[in-house]
Amino acid sequence: MQELISRITETVGIDEDIANKAVGMILGYVQRAGEDGPVANLIEQIPGASDLIGQFSGAETEIVEAGSGGIMGTVMGLVSKFTGGESGGIMAVGKSLMADGLDMSQIKNVTAETFAYAKEQAGEDAVDAVTSKIPGLSNFL
Repeated sequence: MQELISRITETVGIDEDIANKAVGMILGYVQRAGEDGPVANLIEQIPGASDLIGQFSGAETEIVEAGSGGIMGTVMGLVSKFTGGESGGIMAVGKSLMADGLDMSQIKNVTAETFAYAKEQAGEDAVDAVTSKIPGLSNFL
C-alpha cells in the first residue's frame, strides 16, 4: 500500500495522511457499493487495502451529517446532478475529501491512481467487474 500512497503523494501533490484517508474512503465506498464477491476478490489482491478500509471507511458520514451548506455543498450538489448520483455514496466521499482540502481534480486523480494500482495488483478484469457496476464511479476514473 505504501507504493500506492507514495505514487499519490507525488502525482497528486497531497499529504501522505490525506492520501491514506482518501484511498481508505474510496475503497470503503467500493466495498459498500459493489457486489460482494468481486469486491472481496479485488480487496484481497491489494496489499494493505483492508487495513485502510477499516481505518477510514465511513468517515464521510461525519461530513454528511454535519450539513451540506456552503460552497462545498453547492459544488457537490452540482457534481451529483452531473453524475446522476445522490447526496450519499461517492458524493459523500468527495464532500468529505473536499473538507480535508482536496479539490475535485485531486479527488479524481486519487481515484484514478487507486484503480490503476488495483489493476496492477488484481488485473483489469477484476477491477472492471467491480467498477462497471457502481453508478457514478466511472466519472472519477
